[in-house]
Amino acid sequence: MLAKRIIPCLDINQGRVVKGVNFVNLVDAGDPLENAKFYDEEGADEIIFLDITATSDKRDMIFDIAKQVADNIYTPFTVGGGIRNVEDMRRLVKAGADKVSMNSAAVKNPEIIRQGARIFGTQCIVVAIDAKRNDKGGFNVFIKGGRENTYKDAIEWAKQVEELGAGEIMLTSMDRDGTRQGYDLELTKSISEAVHIPVIASGGVGEMQHLLEGFTLGKASAVLAASIFHFREISIKQVRDYLRSQNISVKN
Repeated sequence: MLAKRIIPCLDINQGRVVKGVNFVNLVDAGDPLENAKFYDEEGADEIIFLDITATSDKRDMIFDIAKQVADNIYTPFTVGGGIRNVEDMRRLVKAGADKVSMNSAAVKNPEIIRQGARIFGTQCIVVAIDAKRNDKGGFNVFIKGGRENTYKDAIEWAKQVEELGAGEIMLTSMDRDGTRQGYDLELTKSISEAVHIPVIASGGVGEMQHLLEGFTLGKASAVLAASIFHFREISIKQVRDYLRSQNISVKN
C-alpha cells in the first residue's frame, strides 16, 4: 500500500505566506522560505506553494522564491499560480520545482495539460480544482483565485484533466476553506472515486481528525492543511503519529 502524504500548503501573496477564510480576509503567516525550511525539518512529505493572486493580478509567478526554496530544502515541492504556458512550467522546473500546479490556464486551455505532461511527464503536472457547491447540489469549478465561476461541473472536469494527462488533482472546497470545519467529504469522495490519479484533499482542516477523515471518508491520497501548521498548532510529527495510531499507512 502506498503511504499517505501529509502536505503543508503555503499561499503566497506579494511575497508573504497568507491564510484566509473562503478565499478572502487574508492574514499574514510568515516568510515563505522560513516556513519551507521549518516543514523540511519537520519531515513533511511534500510542500505546495501557490501564488494566489498571480493570475488575477496578471503578473509573473514566484520564480525567485522557487529558486530560493530549491536551494534550501530537500522536500519535494510544487509551485502554482499564474501559469500561462509551457514556458512558465519550464521556468519553474528549471528553478527547482518538482511539480507545477495550474488552475485557470488549464480551464481556459485544457490542451496545456497534455503539452505539459508530454514534455515534463505526468508526475509533474498537478491540476488544482477550486470547487464550490451550487444550488442544485453539485459543485462548480472556479478560477482566478475563486473570483470567477466557470459553471463547469467539478467531477466531470476532474475526469477530463485525468484524460488529458494530469498526474494529480489538488481539490479545494471553497466552502470549507479556512473554516476549520473539516474537508467537504462528499466532494472529496466523489472526485477521488471518479478518477484513478491521486487526489489531494484541501480546505477546512481544524484538527487531526479532519485529516484522518480525508483519507478514510474522503478516499484522498494526500491531505493538505495550512492554518494548523503555519500557526504551529499541530506538528507534522503529531499528525503522523496520530494517523499511524489509526492504522493509516504513512512514512516513518
